[in-house]
Amino acid sequence: MSRRLLLQAGRNILGVLAGLLLFVSLTGAQTRFLYNEGLSVSPSYEGWMPNTDGSFTMYFGYMNPNWQEEFDVPVGPDNNIQPGGPDRGQPTHFYPRRNPFLFTVQIPKDFGTQELVWTITTHGKTQKVYGSLKSDYALDGQVISTEVGGNMGSTAEKLKDNIPPEIKVEGSAQRTVKVGELFTLIALAGDPDNYPPRRDGKPQPRHPGEPIDPTQVSAPPPGAQSRQRGPTDPRELIYTPPGAGVPTSPPGLRLSWIVYRGKSSAVTFTPPQMETWEDTRTFANSPWAYPYAIPDPPPDGKWQAQVRITEPGTYLLRAVASDSALFTYENVTITVTQ
Repeated sequence: MSRRLLLQAGRNILGVLAGLLLFVSLTGAQTRFLYNEGLSVSPSYEGWMPNTDGSFTMYFGYMNPNWQEEFDVPVGPDNNIQPGGPDRGQPTHFYPRRNPFLFTVQIPKDFGTQELVWTITTHGKTQKVYGSLKSDYALDGQVISTEVGGNMGSTAEKLKDNIPPEIKVEGSAQRTVKVGELFTLIALAGDPDNYPPRRDGKPQPRHPGEPIDPTQVSAPPPGAQSRQRGPTDPRELIYTPPGAGVPTSPPGLRLSWIVYRGKSSAVTFTPPQMETWEDTRTFANSPWAYPYAIPDPPPDGKWQAQVRITEPGTYLLRAVASDSALFTYENVTITVTQ
């Protein structure tokens, strides 16, 4: 082989190697690792709103990067909020992934430039978040909705004046049951302004305990019918595009029970509750997943769940009502004895 041919062959080999290195570099830069377990929880400060009496409400949530691992972190050194803590109403059970706007803390009007600090330690790693009244953190209904992908990611101005759902739990807020005993939780919910309306136009209860008004049917937005599952099932098929910056959630009143404090693995809800954390996995029981249709509200406006707890202790169960854009909560404390 001539020298010229050898040189050309060498250049070709170098070109191939360079191409492979570039490919590996590009694909490596785009790699996204998904972890089922092993990562630590990060608390999140969502922002603040002013109250009519001059005080303020701060909103908090968290990010658990794991897709399966959940944590139970009692209030104390590893789960505390200061000043005024360690207990400021934060959760002690941490579900997977993003759980935004999960609880609020009321701040006096003279709070000024102070900071509220939430500290969480999991897997030996301590993470903190600092809540302040800086103007960058000011919230309104539109901002909250866009942060959670409400109303399918809409940024409509009307969301600023959206009224959050109303919720009421029947029965006592303090209950005692025996280990393994089956008991029933009943929550009533309504969406006072019916906004954002369901995409299928079906009516919803306006206030807890009031029957659904069939005259409150809303016209589906353009294109909604073309995304229905079929002529015998008018529920909308929801799709979250791959790579979307914020997962989106379809409008419509929904209610779920979660374990806010206590060991979640010891608690069974029947029927299984729609997830309130941003689970985007295909076919997940989540409004952020594909495909998912928001169930029709109960005809009597009562969401019922049967509950069984298999270990003694004190559990705080939380009813979460949402219209996809805003959230409202109500708690029930369950003491489980032998």
